Amino acid sequence: MDKSINAIRFLGMDAINKANSGHPGIVLGAAPMIYSLYTKQMNLTPKSPLWFNRDRFVLAAGHATGMLYPTLHLAGYKVTMEDLKQFRQLNSLTPGHPEYLHTEGIDATSGPLGQGIAMAAGMAIGESYLAATFNKEGLNVVDHYTYALCGDGDLQEGVTQEAISLAGHLGLGKLIVLYDSNDIQLDGPLKWANTENVEDKYKAMNWHYMKVRDANDLDELNEAINVAKGVKDQPSIIEVKSIIGFGSSLAGESATHGAPLGKEETDAMRKRMNYDYAEFEAPESAYEDFKVNTVERGNKALEAWNKLFKEYKKSYKAEAAQLEKIINGELPVDLEGVLAKAELGTNEASRVSGGKAIGTLSEALINLIGGSADLTKSTKAKGVNGDFSSKNPLGRNISFGVREHAMAAIVNGLTLHGLKAFSGGFFVFSDYMKPAMRMAAIMNIPSIYIFTHDSVAVGEDGPTHEPIEQLSMLRTTPNLNVYRPGDANETNYAFRSALESKKNPSVIVLSRQNLEVKKETTYEDFKKGAYVISDAQDFEGILIATGSEVGLAIDTQTKLAKEGINVRVVSMPSMELFKAQSKEYKETILPASCTKRLALEMGAPDMWYQFASNVKGIETFGVSAPGNEAIKFFGFDVDTVANLYKSL
Repeated sequence: MDKSINAIRFLGMDAINKANSGHPGIVLGAAPMIYSLYTKQMNLTPKSPLWFNRDRFVLAAGHATGMLYPTLHLAGYKVTMEDLKQFRQLNSLTPGHPEYLHTEGIDATSGPLGQGIAMAAGMAIGESYLAATFNKEGLNVVDHYTYALCGDGDLQEGVTQEAISLAGHLGLGKLIVLYDSNDIQLDGPLKWANTENVEDKYKAMNWHYMKVRDANDLDELNEAINVAKGVKDQPSIIEVKSIIGFGSSLAGESATHGAPLGKEETDAMRKRMNYDYAEFEAPESAYEDFKVNTVERGNKALEAWNKLFKEYKKSYKAEAAQLEKIINGELPVDLEGVLAKAELGTNEASRVSGGKAIGTLSEALINLIGGSADLTKSTKAKGVNGDFSSKNPLGRNISFGVREHAMAAIVNGLTLHGLKAFSGGFFVFSDYMKPAMRMAAIMNIPSIYIFTHDSVAVGEDGPTHEPIEQLSMLRTTPNLNVYRPGDANETNYAFRSALESKKNPSVIVLSRQNLEVKKETTYEDFKKGAYVISDAQDFEGILIATGSEVGLAIDTQTKLAKEGINVRVVSMPSMELFKAQSKEYKETILPASCTKRLALEMGAPDMWYQFASNVKGIETFGVSAPGNEAIKFFGFDVDTVANLYKSL
């Protein structure tokens, strides 16, 4: 046991020293915690790393990969000794922070402090909902825990406090957080920044709190975890007192947090701790320990579950088929025809169209779940079957409260658990959510973020609530698909595309004001990102637009035609999807021979210059005025746009 823990410590030290980069302090202090989770508590196995009913583990303190990778190595995952030697090196399987699906055995990418606990909360919601949906008497096919390991910094992040507050409110009994409480941060003692009463704070947020006075006391540590597993109506936080840099001559000092201790100090530690093994060497007893207590124990749990699921399939064929599709990342139904086509002349805000789409899609997709940040009446982004809670785990609407950042990260956790999860909020508050949205893009997971009130058309609420630069911010985020639909049909297409995505998170940006369906459109055209929505014979120029400006472009086209000027109108709901198309397709939409182009969007113009040499955007903050007046103030009306085009 001690040799196994020290094997984690010293393999971690060797990797950090070789890389000349890493965080040794938490590796030395918290190794008993990760050892206990993997050998005594969690059901998982390298035989089936993505086994659906495995316990989930989120290393919220993502800088602690120096202990996670050695643990995975000893437990038989595909992390070799050579991989440990390549810690933090280019193209290695052991990057500086854990990366989902890049390294076998990683359940979530982490590193930016605060994201981990919020994602773990999402996973716990997912487990609770799926258990309530699919479990039958004597056949609990969904039954596992979600664990997170965090440090002091995690608990200081606002997103963590948002998530902890909501998790306590929801009574997520299968969420267990181990808090590596070492009273030291990068800058120095914790007391320089934090003096709150941890026990009182988390009990006040409806968490079950326990304290382990010595991280190296494995009996006390495992007893606390066992008690936490028995608490059904509250999430648990276990404060585990540890010593940062345990065993080193700098133990208890901030100097051990983020800088290698070096070979000389590590060799001295080997002697002090009676660890008689060379660099990148571990005792056979450590491998045997993990083989028996992680792998064999996990394999038994997997075999038992496979047998249970076989019985389940015999008795509940339809439910088993649905669950298998969720497990395999497939939609329960083909979305073709699920959303009815809006007729020409339909005139409603795309947020209203979006709300209708969610309602209809929820009837078809048992795995669709989400909610808004206390803005449901405005965003219309609401799940069905009531509010999710410990008393109503079948509820598919999550009342996130005014917790936008945690909402986005919780959606990521739900998505990681196989659900189709969405959030809802005002577009200007995407600023609060960006870090979590970026994490979804890094992880290649199809989280869905719905935003409404997409422009200066917000009106009276003024510049604080009118997004300008947000579209550019999100469009420049790699691997993130941004949709700004121009009418009810494009809105339906955006939802379908987002739900069919397997690797790209989606942002759907919707209007407050009404948008009329002016032209017939198809999903086949839409999913290419841009298409000709209204053409003209012998066109001399092109108007390119998204969202509410598509209708403006079509109306401007009509006005110009009366003056003998023929222009093509291109709707570009998603720049990202259009840029992924073939050169040939892009040429059919925006022929190189037609250089007279004008792009229209009520937002920052910068991104549009890759498609048009002339852009009508907005480069200042918005104004407080009725929506129509604000739109006209910025010149987004037919006469102004027609005159601008003629002046080119």
